[in-house]
Order: sequence, then structure tokens, then C-alpha cells
Amino acid sequence: ARLLDQRRLDEWLALWSSDGMYWIPQQHGQQSPYDHISLAWEDKMLREVRVKRLTNARNWSQQPVTRTARLVGNVTAAGYDAAGSLVVHSVFQMTEWRKGEPRQWAGNMSHKLEAHGDSWRIRFKRVDLVNCEAVQESIQVFI
Repeated sequence: ARLLDQRRLDEWLALWSSDGMYWIPQQHGQQSPYDHISLAWEDKMLREVRVKRLTNARNWSQQPVTRTARLVGNVTAAGYDAAGSLVVHSVFQMTEWRKGEPRQWAGNMSHKLEAHGDSWRIRFKRVDLVNCEAVQESIQVFI
């Protein structure tokens, strides 16, 4: 959360496993990104493309640059899944300031983390927005 708020996006990308997936479902209780449209379903390449777009000085949608502040809480380690990844759940609130207007995001997050030497890598991040079924303006940032 801190890396994203500080726009240290390359460092945030380095936290991911090579096969990591970032998912924002479009429906409450959505079980699969393949059976229904999602707000985001991004692999390594798509995350990197988004970072390049967000940091490009000629990107008009980032004039001025989007700013965010996040609050993450209720962090719970839920144990290991069948693949051996540590499953962690949390809740969040995020304020995004873009084009002179604040926008609020809130919801639940689930991370699946895999051991990588003496640290961890993100293998999967799921963001369940409270208002996922609402009509969304373009999501410019990683939530």
C-alpha cells in the first residue's frame, strides 16, 4: 500500500511472482474471472503496461498525477492454500485524487503469497470493491 501511495510502482511490481495475477471482480461473490466480466484481470505484462502508461510524462490522463492514500486493516493470515501459498485477508479504504476530484474506494482484499527466499512474492491479489457492480469511471490506479 505504501509503495502504491508513494508511486514507487517499479518496486511494487518487483513484489510479484512471475505468474502473479491481479483481479478486481465486477460482481459480489464472483467465483471466476473467466465466467463473467471483471473490472481488472491482469498478469505481469498488463501490470507493466499500466505502470508504463501511468508514469509516461505525455499521458494526458495523469496531468496532474493521480494521488492516493490508503488505510489497510483487519489483516488476517488465514493459513495456506493447496498450492502452499499463504492466504492473507484485509479490508481497505482508499482516497484517490484525480482531476481535482476525490474518489473513494473501499472493500476487501485477499492476497496469496509465495515464499521467495527470506521474503514473499504476491502470487494473487483479489480486490472485492464494496461498489463493484456500480458503473465505474476508468480505474487509473492499482487498488
